[in-house]
Formats: sequence, C-alpha cells, structure tokens
Amino acid sequence: MRLFLIAGEPSGDALGGALMAGLKELAPEVEFHGIGGPRMQEAGLISLFPMEELSVMGIAEVLPRYRALMRRIGQCADAAVRLSPDALITIDSPDFCLRVARRVKARSRIRTVHYVAPTVWAWRPHRAAKMAEVIDQVLALLPFEPPYMEAEGMRCDFVGHPVVAEPRASADEVAAFRAAHGIATDTPLILALPGSRAGEVGRFAPIFGESLRPVLLRYPEARVVVPAAAPVADSVARLTAGWPGAPVILDPRGAPASEKRAAFAAADVALAASGTVSLELAANDTPMVIAYDMNWLSRRIIARMLRLDTVTLVNIVSETRAVPEFLGAACRPGAIADAVLHLLEDPAARAAQAQAARLTMARLGEHDAPPGFRAARAVLEGLA
Repeated sequence: MRLFLIAGEPSGDALGGALMAGLKELAPEVEFHGIGGPRMQEAGLISLFPMEELSVMGIAEVLPRYRALMRRIGQCADAAVRLSPDALITIDSPDFCLRVARRVKARSRIRTVHYVAPTVWAWRPHRAAKMAEVIDQVLALLPFEPPYMEAEGMRCDFVGHPVVAEPRASADEVAAFRAAHGIATDTPLILALPGSRAGEVGRFAPIFGESLRPVLLRYPEARVVVPAAAPVADSVARLTAGWPGAPVILDPRGAPASEKRAAFAAADVALAASGTVSLELAANDTPMVIAYDMNWLSRRIIARMLRLDTVTLVNIVSETRAVPEFLGAACRPGAIADAVLHLLEDPAARAAQAQAARLTMARLGEHDAPPGFRAARAVLEGLA
C-alpha cells in the first residue's frame, strides 16, 4: 500500500506521525510519501520539501509568499497524481491541503482523506459542502462532528483527540518542578498562557498582567508561571517583565518538554487565551479562566457568524458552561481578576470544572485506543 500525506504545521505533523505509527502497526508493508515535519519523518516519510514552507498564518504573512505557495500546491498535486497512491491524506492546514486535493481530484480517482474536520458547528457551515466536492473521508477529533460531515455525503470517523494520548506529569515531577523554582507546596501557583503567536502575545500580555495585579495583591505569596512557545519566547519574556510577582518564564528552547507538563499539573488555576490549550488544562485537572479579544472589525464579523454561546472546547464537549470566559468587549482585567480569585477561593467552582474536565476527556476518547491507531484503522476501513 502506498499513501501520500501532507502536513503543513507542527500540530499536523504530530497527528501525521501518530497516524503513520498506527498504519505501520496495522499494515507493515505501507509506503509513505509527501510533506511532513520531524515527527512524520521519524515515522518513515521523506519530505518532498521542508514543511516549514507551509507554516504561514494570516493574510499579512501569506501575501508575500502567495506565488511560492501556489507553486508548492501544484508541485504536491503533480507528485500525488504521478505516484497514484491508494489515498491522499491531508492533515489540517485546509487553505493549502484542500487546494491540493481539488487539483488531484480533477485529474484522478485517488481517494482523499482529510484529518481534522472544519469547525462548521461553530461558524461558516458551508465549508462542509465545499469540502465534500474534493474529500471522500474525514477523520474527526471531536465526537459531535461526524453528522455535519456525513450530511454532505462524506464518510466521517471520530478517532479521538490527541490530547488524550499526551503524557502527564507524575506527582514526583510536580514536586520536583515546584522545588526547582522555589515554589512551596502550599504556595498558590497561577499559570498564565497569553497565546502561542506573536499577535496574541502582544495583545494579551498587557491584559493578563493587569488581570493578575489584584490577584497578587490578595495573595502576595502566589507565583506566576508562563509557559512560552518557542517562536514567541523572547517576546513573552519582554512583555511580562512588568508583571507583578516576578513571573517564571518557561522557555522550551532550553528546557525539556516535561517541565511544561509539570507546570500544567502543578498549577492551582490558569488564565489562558482561548484555544486548544483549554483541553491540555482539562487533561491536567487545572481550573481555568479563558479570555480572548481581537480588533473591532474582526470582533463584529465573528460575532455575526458564530453559532454557539461559548468558544471554550471544554464547555462545548462537556455540554456545560463550567469554564468562565471573557471574550471581545468582556475581555477586561477587572472582570478577569474577579474570576481568577473566585476559582482560587470557591471549592464548588473548582469541583464543577473538574467534573466537566473528566467528562471532556472521556468523550474525547481517553479510555479508547490511541487516536493515531484509531485514525489508521479508519483509513484502512475506508480503503477496504
């Protein structure tokens, strides 16, 4: 069996690596071709070109590289058609991947599989119909997504969310983390996560800093820990320099991944920008407050398109509203500070979040086979 895979960013590379490991377990004779990063290359892929060329976000970043990206789309489609694999598997990065799939479908009968369903349940529902023009099968991360894809004629398999397979820190690792940073066991530890992209960090670092000021006034002994993503670690260090409490910055460029895991498990409460980080916090039973904002125009457009009253995945998957969120005009330091203090001081609020977190992890497949294996099994069943 021969497969052509495309991933365009690190999260897709991680999904692809786990999928490939599952495929090798179930079909040892499988051959891999396409584009991927280090995780997929470790699993046996020789990348057609560096995946980093596709890791572009935002209009301002894409426009200068538009012609180069279009050439890469053509190159990928040509390579896939020439190879004639049993399936083309595209992983997330829909702006790039679905353009490749469209060109491949126009020139061949190659089966197409897309890993990660679009969030049509939240906004822009027409994307499912558009995807159905070029995709035969979808691998979904969330349990409620298949009906949206199946309604447009695609096969859709819920394969579980990768967060359930991520390693978690042990009690000894948590104790070692606190000791290494001089944080006593009974000292409140507040995790601050202002985003993983430069624009997010620039927007939320000042808001989060001001939000933490009243918290540190009431709990002067509390310590703030800020895990930074490698591309924005320098910006995080600079923008948090004026925060109260001399925050501890975790720079992944000089620390093992286990330190971030230990920080998540050690925290008493977290303040985080909206995103999949809420699932990482839920996996570690860390109570959280979610905040997010954008420019005025984007805020108005998104508000008109949004189909839900919450954007936090823990709330959505658990079908609760246990996690407080402050979005758009509500993303203000005073209200956020009150919510953080409430979580620190109200055991009932923490218990409600813990219950929602456990329900979320169960619904995401925590007690099933690993997502990569389930994804591999779904791909093979689709081919059969």
